[in-house]
Amino acid sequence: MLDIERCYRAVAARDPRFDGVFITAVRTTGIYCRPSCPATTPKRRNVEFFPTAAAAQQQGYRACRRCLPDAVPGSPDWNSRSDLAARAMRLIADGLVERSGVAGLATALGYSERHLTRIVTAELGAGPLALARAHRAHTARLLIETTPMSMADIAFAAGFASVRQFNDTVREVYAVTPSVLRRESSGRDPAPVAGTLSLRLPHREPFDADGLLAHFTGRALAGSESVADGVYRRTLRLPHGPAVVALRLGDHTPGHVRAELRLTEPRDLGPAVARLRRLLDLDADPVAVDELLAADPALAPSVTSTPGIRLPGAADGLEIAVKALLGQQVSVSAARTTGARLVAALGDPLPAELAGDGPDRLFPSADRLAEQVAETVGGPARRAAALAALAAAVADGTLVLDAGRDPAGLRADLQALPGVGPWTAGYVAMRLLGDPDEPLVSDLAVRRGAAALGLPSDVDGLTRHAARWRPWRSYAATHLWRAAARPAADPTVWRTA
Repeated sequence: MLDIERCYRAVAARDPRFDGVFITAVRTTGIYCRPSCPATTPKRRNVEFFPTAAAAQQQGYRACRRCLPDAVPGSPDWNSRSDLAARAMRLIADGLVERSGVAGLATALGYSERHLTRIVTAELGAGPLALARAHRAHTARLLIETTPMSMADIAFAAGFASVRQFNDTVREVYAVTPSVLRRESSGRDPAPVAGTLSLRLPHREPFDADGLLAHFTGRALAGSESVADGVYRRTLRLPHGPAVVALRLGDHTPGHVRAELRLTEPRDLGPAVARLRRLLDLDADPVAVDELLAADPALAPSVTSTPGIRLPGAADGLEIAVKALLGQQVSVSAARTTGARLVAALGDPLPAELAGDGPDRLFPSADRLAEQVAETVGGPARRAAALAALAAAVADGTLVLDAGRDPAGLRADLQALPGVGPWTAGYVAMRLLGDPDEPLVSDLAVRRGAAALGLPSDVDGLTRHAARWRPWRSYAATHLWRAAARPAADPTVWRTA
């Protein structure tokens, strides 16, 4: 339940940290806004608060065209919570309702449609269909404002069943027609390169863009990823086809990351944006994380020198699981070399319309890895067998690697596979789900970082000390990795033991 007085204080202060956490609706105007909207603060008696834009839309409110309340970071609750509502929100953002309907969403989460709708409505003020409708409206607005596509093409690309449904929804949500939205947006952003969607991915400040860029630089797999001139480029395997993206982290603009996205199929815009947001941890609440971690005197200097640290995420579940297995007990460079060999040998080439100067192959599919990884990867036979078992489990559906997983269930499923231990399972949960509370205390680099900061470096001692970092132990582990990578330590360690 929302704390009404706390919400109103945030609105009165125009605090951008709460953008995306809740929605402010003004009864006298019939408009809903983000908390930091620059409009005159409404009187307390004239406002009500909702957990989602869909809930406000259900009550007849329309979106403010001044503050664009859908163009905000998502709530950090969807990563810190692992309950049904949070898991459903992650999958709805990934476009599962558009692809499989509410029945498919319920099946993926392991509940009946009736129970899912009841729980989600109680928690979020709107059911799965209404949440998906709000997601479609946001995707439609992005396509209207960033592409020259016809309105009919945008309607079907955004997931609407008809052009009429598209027009009605846009008018209802934004109080104008799609053509007016396009006129209002002209000149707002630089014109995109032909075939490229130019997007602004919002986040809360502070934002450690340099740390993310350094992480991707050290681990990019040649062929599917690259980093040059402050731009991280990679290929994406999306529900309806491949894509390529360039994320401009080196010339970061406060408040958002610029992304240039090329899609095979426009229907994949929503899933692509959701996966990029998880990749960069853009929905985090960095102020809350930094405040808690800085209360530990040993971590305070690191937090002060690196505010807004982020958890590097994953754009593909199979890819991050394979990277984790490859990285066991070897250096970063060795794991990277082996991964690049897999991409070169087994990755599918991009279609001609997406090919350019950057990465030109997709990370291998589960089917190809299961069949050919043993003869391609080399090295210890046990590692090859573990990779083959992992890929086979993903290929036959035994193991699901998506954002809708419960962290505990994902860890259990991974550890049931040969060659996958607690560290690997925890690392994948942290990277794939954005789990903010995975301490990784058995990681050698984490323990080295702890020793460098004067903390206990044995597993038991570090486990006890890390209890004070809840619920942000993953972010603390990232600070310890940074400490281990400073000149006094070995910066090549990926993971051991």
